[in-house]
Amino acid sequence: MRPIFVFGLLLAVAACSAQEDPLLWVDPTLGSGGHGHVFVGASVPFGMAQPGPTSIPQGWDWCSGYHASDSTVIGFSQTHLSGTGCADLFDITVMPVTGPVRYGRGTEGNPDSGFWSYADRTREIAQPGYYSVPLERYGILAEMTATSRVSFYRFTYPASDEAALVFDLEHGGGWDHARDTHIEVVDSCTVQGWRHSRGWARNQKQFFYARASKPFAEVTFPKGQTEVETDQIRYARLQFRTDPQEQVLLKVALSATGTEGARKALEAELPDWDFEATRQAAQNAWREELSRIRIRTKDKAVRQVFYTALYHTAIAPSLFCDVDGSYRGADDAVHPNPGFPVHTTFSLWDTYRAAMPLYNIIQPQRRADFVNTMVQIFQEQGRLPVWHLMGNETDCMVGNPGVIAVADAIVKEIPGIDPEEAFRSCRLTVMQDDRAQDLRKAYGYIPADLARYSVAQEMEYAIADGATAAAADFLGYDEFGAEMWERSHSWRRYQDASSGFVRPLLADGSWRTPFDPFTVNHDWDDYCEGNAWQYSFLAPHDFNGLVRFFGSREKLIERLDSLFTAVPPREEENVPDMSGFIGQYVHGNEPSHHIIYLYTMAGEPGKAADRLREVMTTLYTTGRTGLCGNEDVGQMSAWYILSALGFYQVEPASTRFWFGSPLLNGATLQVDGGTFRIRVHGNSDRNRYIQSLRLNGRPYRLPYLEYADIVAGGTLDIEMGREPVLWYDN
Repeated sequence: MRPIFVFGLLLAVAACSAQEDPLLWVDPTLGSGGHGHVFVGASVPFGMAQPGPTSIPQGWDWCSGYHASDSTVIGFSQTHLSGTGCADLFDITVMPVTGPVRYGRGTEGNPDSGFWSYADRTREIAQPGYYSVPLERYGILAEMTATSRVSFYRFTYPASDEAALVFDLEHGGGWDHARDTHIEVVDSCTVQGWRHSRGWARNQKQFFYARASKPFAEVTFPKGQTEVETDQIRYARLQFRTDPQEQVLLKVALSATGTEGARKALEAELPDWDFEATRQAAQNAWREELSRIRIRTKDKAVRQVFYTALYHTAIAPSLFCDVDGSYRGADDAVHPNPGFPVHTTFSLWDTYRAAMPLYNIIQPQRRADFVNTMVQIFQEQGRLPVWHLMGNETDCMVGNPGVIAVADAIVKEIPGIDPEEAFRSCRLTVMQDDRAQDLRKAYGYIPADLARYSVAQEMEYAIADGATAAAADFLGYDEFGAEMWERSHSWRRYQDASSGFVRPLLADGSWRTPFDPFTVNHDWDDYCEGNAWQYSFLAPHDFNGLVRFFGSREKLIERLDSLFTAVPPREEENVPDMSGFIGQYVHGNEPSHHIIYLYTMAGEPGKAADRLREVMTTLYTTGRTGLCGNEDVGQMSAWYILSALGFYQVEPASTRFWFGSPLLNGATLQVDGGTFRIRVHGNSDRNRYIQSLRLNGRPYRLPYLEYADIVAGGTLDIEMGREPVLWYDN
């Protein structure tokens, strides 16, 4: 069923100009079906508090706690992930109930198994900064909004002598398990406590301070019916009497440092009880965030997909510090304010490709905070982050993606960072011996019989080496830069001329056999969520190496053509992380995201335009199944945003954004220098090919746009036509 959400108002404003309210075009449920895994709930941009529903199922498609196929609710948790391939968080779950209940997650179809309820999805409202849904079992309307660190609920109860709020500290997401929990009464309206857990984040500590608008008549601490026997307090029932349609408000403030930090957050951010004013403030924050890019298009579906994508890019990295700036570090110690807001939820294997470059354009207030947080993590754990969550290194995925993001900030001269310290963090991280990097040093590559994900690891490490080399060259460390450029070619060891694919190599120098480029082998898993087809192009830092491998630019173009026409796998042959197939191109997984732009680099921008339009119009759609793969904390959406604007950063730690085919008729970006305007002339589905460009009124004959020209502000005019032409010198 489709939710009732603010997009319905578009029927009355469809003819409005491009300056209309961007909030009206966001559908937070887009991508909540299929394998999108997006967060559905309330938040402010990049906020710590993200209240939303959590369901009974804990399968892969419920990584965010919500899926379009299911309407069960075990409560409303204060923290969620958006678009990840692993599940965690769901901390401090609150469920409004009436009458006696069993204290457990429960089983769908058996109301006596737990305190869960079906949600009436026909009356669901999902908007940026606000979410509401009726709970059918209890006749309660649940509404929620948020500030940066505080969830704010409004529960409308029926008449009951046994109305209650149940705090559940037992249940987390995925394989997250509570280790240490506590709830205590502060006064007749207030409780506080903590939930420490082990899961994807192996040592997660979440503290809370919660205050209700109605005094509790009774507080009990019931034992749970399932899972772990413990003397710790895992549940609290805060009971009171309600009249018909009585509204009870609840604030739940969060901190990773302690209950005192949570209390200060509540008092600083939400001292009053005006739910509507808080909701309006949250939505105004989203309105301002979404106004960073104003677009021109007559296609209402494109407008909805674009602004929903922009919304999805601003859910994380999420805030991870108290109102006084203190935070829990990667060393598990509480640190004072470092001089910038600390963040978490860095899905860097995904986001180094498009989301971080997008932030460097449109987030002048936050981009340095993100990079400084990564450097701070380096100082606390001894290396830059890989996939950092709630102060914990998960080491999820392969390579050194944090190095790429930090090096990118160095070469772009992002204000507010210390380039020398940032470079030190890159240099020391790439020279370590952990995570198979010792094998690289010993063999010059990672042998497939000595390490899992050998090809994927080596190729991602090579990209990070290339990024480090670019940063070294920029800062004048020429000798180290030359060393890193040479080492960044290590992926070439896997080039098998006889097959035309990169192929796993054993320690004795022989190829692993048998070899099938179509196979995703779960025993060896050399390619990590991919196969030889996609990984053979995973060298965005080494275009010349790709050309040399395939024989010439013409041969590279032929191989690109074959990628898109190769036979895709049957459903039963595939893994869920690989989705969005066009031939063997896999848009639902990140190693493919740069590939189409190789056409432009090789001198065939027309072929890039054709494939880009195909991806943007068939693999990004409206509705709950509008994403072809995991959102991956903003990466899928950032690819669409940049590509719809007409350009994309292929090379990591580079200032070049390569042109493709703008889907929009125009856009205005808020940048350092004021505004950067893109005007696309004669654009249509048939007129998809760039004919010529003018930058600030002057002819522009490069196949890429420089970062400095974007953030300086100005005007880019793009003329479109029906036939592909080579407008640049190749």
